[in-house]
Order: sequence, then C-alpha cells, then structure tokens
Amino acid sequence: MRSASRERERDDREIAKVKMEGEEDEGKGSGTAPRSAASTPEVGEDFSDSAHGTEVVERQITINPSLSFLRRLGSCASMPSTSRSMRRLDSMEVEASKVAGMGSGQKILSMGLILQLAFQSIGVVYGDLATSPLYVFSSTFSNLGTLTKNDVLGSISLIIYTLTLIPLIKYCFIVLQANDNGDGGTFALYSLICRHAKVSVLPNQNSEDQNVSSYKLVLPSRQFKISLKIKEALEKSRFYQNVLLYVALLSTCMVISDGVLTPAISVLSAVEGIKVKAIKLENNIVVIISVVILVGLFSIQYFGTGKVGFLFAPIVLLWLALIGGVGIYNIIKHDIGVLKAFNPYYILKFFRRHKQAGWVSLGGIVLCITGTEAMFADLGHFSVRSIQIAFASAVYPCLMLAYLGQASYLMKHPRDVGQTFYKSLPKAVYWPVFVTAVLAAIVASQAMISATFSIVKQSMALGCFPRVKVVHTSAKHIGQVFIPELNLFLMLGCIAVTVGFKDTTKLGNAYGICVVAVMVVTTTLLTLIMLLIWQTNILLAAAFLVVFGVVELIYFSSVLFKFVQGGWLPLAFAAFLLFIMAVWHYVSVKKYQYELQNKVPIDWILALGSTLGMVRVPGVGLVYTELSKGVPCIFSHFITSLPAMHSIVVFVCIKYLPVSTVPAAERFVFRRVGPKDYHIYRCIARYGYKEVRHEHDDFEDMLMLSLENFIQFEHQSVSHQQSETDSSSEHDGDGSSMRVYPAKVMQPSGRTGIEKNLSKQRSVDLEVQEELIFAERMKQTGVVYLLGQIHVKAKRDSSFVKRFIVDYAYAFIKINTRRSPIILNVPHTRLLEVGMVYHI
Repeated sequence: MRSASRERERDDREIAKVKMEGEEDEGKGSGTAPRSAASTPEVGEDFSDSAHGTEVVERQITINPSLSFLRRLGSCASMPSTSRSMRRLDSMEVEASKVAGMGSGQKILSMGLILQLAFQSIGVVYGDLATSPLYVFSSTFSNLGTLTKNDVLGSISLIIYTLTLIPLIKYCFIVLQANDNGDGGTFALYSLICRHAKVSVLPNQNSEDQNVSSYKLVLPSRQFKISLKIKEALEKSRFYQNVLLYVALLSTCMVISDGVLTPAISVLSAVEGIKVKAIKLENNIVVIISVVILVGLFSIQYFGTGKVGFLFAPIVLLWLALIGGVGIYNIIKHDIGVLKAFNPYYILKFFRRHKQAGWVSLGGIVLCITGTEAMFADLGHFSVRSIQIAFASAVYPCLMLAYLGQASYLMKHPRDVGQTFYKSLPKAVYWPVFVTAVLAAIVASQAMISATFSIVKQSMALGCFPRVKVVHTSAKHIGQVFIPELNLFLMLGCIAVTVGFKDTTKLGNAYGICVVAVMVVTTTLLTLIMLLIWQTNILLAAAFLVVFGVVELIYFSSVLFKFVQGGWLPLAFAAFLLFIMAVWHYVSVKKYQYELQNKVPIDWILALGSTLGMVRVPGVGLVYTELSKGVPCIFSHFITSLPAMHSIVVFVCIKYLPVSTVPAAERFVFRRVGPKDYHIYRCIARYGYKEVRHEHDDFEDMLMLSLENFIQFEHQSVSHQQSETDSSSEHDGDGSSMRVYPAKVMQPSGRTGIEKNLSKQRSVDLEVQEELIFAERMKQTGVVYLLGQIHVKAKRDSSFVKRFIVDYAYAFIKINTRRSPIILNVPHTRLLEVGMVYHI
C-alpha cells in the first residue's frame, strides 16, 4: 500500500511539473529558441465536405514515436500558444550522428576521431584502388610489342597524372563536397537534384516531406538566372527527367557489373603470382584456386562485413606499406631515372611513337584508378576529412612508389611485362607479399560486393529494382545489407567470368568500361549540381566539365575499342540489368497512376456510415497502399469481399523519400479520414533510400504509439486553431493549411497502465481519453495486415510492345522475385490478401 501511494505521489508531482513547464513556456512568447524537429508536431486540415451535413476532416501530424504515453499526456497541458518553424539539422550534425558516441549537439569532429575514421576507411574504401598495381602494367603493354625506356617513362607519366587528376583533385577536393547529408554515390547526387528541381521518380511525393530535417534545400536565387533556367527546364520537360533517371540507372547497372568483375580480376591477378615460383603450374590450376576462393568469399556474405571488417584496415595498410617499400627498393636498385616521368613531355613522346596503339593502351592505364568511385560511394560511413587524409597521406604516396618501382624494374627487364609486379619483388619478401596480396584482393572484393548490395537496396527504394530480400547485417551501419538473390547472381557471374576469360589482361579489357562509365556519370551529375544547387560561376562549371569530361571520354573511347576483346561483357550485363530496372519502374509508375485515378470517393465511405455497412470486429486492420492521399480502390474490394472489418482501420503508405535517411522522430505522418466515430486513419511511414524497415513487431509498436500521439495532438491543435489564427501557417500541395507547434515534454520514469495515467490527467478531454483507451484495447486484441494481391494486365487496345512489357516481361520478373508480404516483413499468421486485377 505504501509503495502504491508513493508511486501515485511521484506521478502527481511529475504531472504538476509538466504543467508548470508548460505555463512557463507559454509566457516566453515568440522569443523562445526554436525546438528540435524531434519534438515538433505538424497539424493540418486536408479537406472538408459538408454535403452530408457532416464535417469531414483529414488531419495530419508528424509525431515522435519514442515518446511514452505519460510524456504525451504531460505535453497536453503545456502546448504553447505561439507557432514555430521546425529546426533544420546542420550537415556536420548529420555526419557526426553516424559515429558511435556522438550526439547531435557536437558539431565538430575531434582530430583523434577523424584519424580513427581515416584508418578504418583504408580497409573499406581503398581495397580495390590499392590492389590495382597487380594488373595495370600487364594490361597496358599487351599490344605494344618490344618496350623501350621512353615507353615505360611515357606510361608511368600517364599513371602519375591520372592518379593526380582523377582521385586526388576531382574526388578528394571536389566530388566529396557534393554529399547528401554525409552520404555519397550516384543516388546521393540524383536525390540532391530531385529535391531541388522536383524531378523525382517517386510519384507519391507531398509538400510536407520537405519538413524532414534531412531534406535540406538551397533554392536558386533570382540573381543566378542559369540555375533558374535549368530548374524550370528539368521540371517542365518529361524527356529531361527520363534522361536524368536513366543516366542514374545506367551508372547503377555499371556498378553491379563492377561487382561481378572486381572479385574476379582481383583474386585471379593475386593468385597468378604463384606461377612465378611454380613455373610448371598450369593456368587451369590457378583458375580452380581462384574459383575456390571466390566461392568461399560469397559464402560468408550472409554474416556481413562487420564480423570481419575490423581486419580490413590492417590488411590493406600492411599491403600499402609492402608495395611502397618494394617500390622504393626497386627505384634505388634498378633505375632512379624513372623519376623523370614527372615531366609530362614523356607523355607526348609516347603518343608520337605509338599513335593509335598508344591510345589503345590507355585502356590499361585507366585501371590504375579502379575503385576511385568508392571514395564517394562509401562516404556515409566516414567523413569527408577522414577520406581525404587517408588518401593523401597513405594511399596516394604508396601507390606512386609502387608504380614507379615497377616502372624502374621494367626499364631493366622489359620482357617481364606479363608478371611485372611479382617479378619485381625481392626474393626475401615474395611469400609475405603473395599472402598479403591474396588477402588484400579478398578485401577489395568484399568492399565491392557490399557496395553492390547497398546500391541495389537504394534502387529498390526508388522503385527501380524488383523486390528482393534485404537482410540487415549490422546494427551500427545502415548501409551494410545482404541480398541473397543478388549474392547468388554475383557468385555465378564471377565464376563464369573467371573460368571463361582465365586471364587478367582480358578481364582488364572488360573491367575498364565499368570504371570509366561511372566516372563519366558522376562528372555529368556533378556539373548539373554545380549550376543548379551550388550556383557556381558558369565558367568554373564549364572548366570542370571540359577538363574532367574530356579526359574521361578519351579513356572511355579507348576501353570501347577493346569491345571484341572482352569489353562487350559489362555492356551486356548493364543492358540486361537496365532492361529489368526500366520494365519494373515503368509498370510500378503505371500501377500508381491507376490507383490514383481509381481511388474511392470519400462520399462513398460516408454513405456507408460509421459501420461501413458491415460488422466492425475488435482489432486493428492495417491496409497497405501506395497512395499517400485518398482511399485506395483495394479498400472497396475488401469491403465487398469480407463479411466484417476491424474497429480501427489504418491506411499505411510506406514511402521512400529522396534523402538518405529519415530521423526516427519524423518517421510517421498521421491523418484522420472521415469523422471520429469511423476510426479510420492514414499513416505515411517515411524512409530514406538507404534505410531498411524494422521487423513487424517494432513497426506495430511505433505505429500504434504514434497513432495515440496523433489523437492527443489533434485534440490540442483543434482547440488552438479555434482560438486564434497565425500568419506563419503553411500550405501543402492541396491548399490545406499546416501549422507547426513545439511540444514541451518531460522524461518519464516509466510507462504504467493507460487507464491509470488517464485518471490522473484531468485536463484531457473525456472524449480523447475514451478514444485513446479504445485504440489501446483494439491493439491488444490484435493487429491484422490487409494486402492486395495485385495482378497487372495491359489494356486490350495496347500496342504489342506495351503488352510484351506488361504481360510477359513484368509478369516473369514478378513471379521470380519476392512477394510483398515478405518484403514488408508481414507475419503470415496475421495476413489477409484479396486479389485484384489492374488494367493499365
């Protein structure tokens, strides 16, 4: 009895404290500092309909699912009378929040933490780039015949200035600045353009999405007319939007092709070194050893990078130290005159002598920058400064020394060009370097495989890739995922390529196309960002495009010349994948347009009454739909096909925004559909393109807690709007008003029963109490998932091409991919599906 009494007294004190804080906050007026987005609700009115004598209001609110019920009750009495705008997160806060132990309040990374991230990035980011010395010279001089010293000096001079121009200047100092709240890659560039020019491939975007704190916008000023013209051209032209989309998809396809070729060429080139000691060893044995390593590599992908990732940085760092030290040894021992290659005059002499053959050899030179794109693609796990420090202080100098050392050796032993790397090793360090080379090749392959998984996950989020199972392998890094179907595809592709080519020179011909194609896309998108978002001087933007674009196109033309010798392979992979992605995206957009055109009128719902013309049984029904506004047509099919409907119905829209992540506090947006006694709501669950959804139990808990938050905040906002109007109200795309209010909350000691808390909070309206109790009881009764099993068919009057795409290509892809319940993590024991045919 005493403990219960003390508990009641403590709760009364906490509630009184909340009320006092609310009164103090009301007295501060508009001078109060802005609150964080985590505690800011958004309330708005979507439509009203008095045709039936009843006001029908659909209200919207963004809630913090981490608030307990007691905090929400406490905030009811402390709602301030002044409207305030949401606080935007600083980019450094976003970057710092990705690092364990760093909160949003710390804006500057310490030098110690930056150096720690720089060390870790060496293993994750630079594995592919660091292993390129294994095969560059053998691919470069395969068609040049007898080598001279000037040939070697010309080639090493090309390597020096290629490494300096592309990875160092372009990526380290320019491309890394174009990050999307700390994330990089093709989709980061594309999402930046989509947000600023409204050219997103996602058709269900709403104006309130811009209130997400990671949705930072820098609108072009009127003084910068070029930026405005580009923005208007992109928004008005469907052709430009499609070009932009398919450029991004092409880059994605090339990255996936890279995921097939990188493990094959890295492992095979490392294992080939054993032939230096075992001269009589047949090449087929080398291929078999490589295949065994590849099978083992793909077999451990399920466990994720995090399980063995702590070994990556020491392995690659040891590898860089070895090749750098061997490079110094070779320069001193063989020919220190190789340092003359820093004079670009030898590049001119090289092309004068070899002409077309020299141009073709650029296809081998370009392999020295393989893996450069990872500097930008893997930025999300590190910081800009850490990536720059790691490359400038360790990777760049060690690679320079390694290439100069091999060139120095070739000037004395030009006939060893086929095995330059291993032939140039001192006998005393051969076996340590060989073992480290194999380990480094595995690390390089692992990094590329993980990047492929990540970019496919992002493609799925944008509706451009078929549904596949995504397994989250790390609780710390959202980008570390595993995709079983893709893992099998990559493994079979790697084995086929290794067995089919059996030679790193032929693989190099295929590999170069993927590398250069992605770089060309990055240059194109970044130039657009310079003009549209950064509002860079047009002369500087043109200089960037000309310098880097011309260099990369020259390299691209060279690798295309080797189309017959293996260059066709990545193009075939890319064409196959691009067809699949284009078909899936096309039909997905058509499905959404069909649902939008055939949504159920609200008058039809009102005519059914609060019972919906059927029995309302206890429980919560989650009706999944792609519509973010309106009642989906599948709901009418449920009503006409089922004998009963749940007492609470929530239309759930899983929506991916063109941002990398959405803070958990801003995940859900709720609206009410119809009068209160209908108990019908709409929930929009917003995710970034890098995020993976929670398991169904966690999702249910957050959704229902957010629903209770919504019911409470809705009651407060209605009474507030009736008492005053405010000039700072915003409007969404339908012309409905939106208001933003901060909520002063307290940290509770724990959550007790809802009925107990409600009895102590006398300021809450009785009607709201009853609705909250009703929602909690319905949740305890059970939650059921209602999904539509949609079959898409082309209309009878459709063209042959459209019927082939919809009825055959899309149907075949859909049959061989995962079903919606699996992707949505819906438990089969609580799943109810109704079939429906869409004629598009």
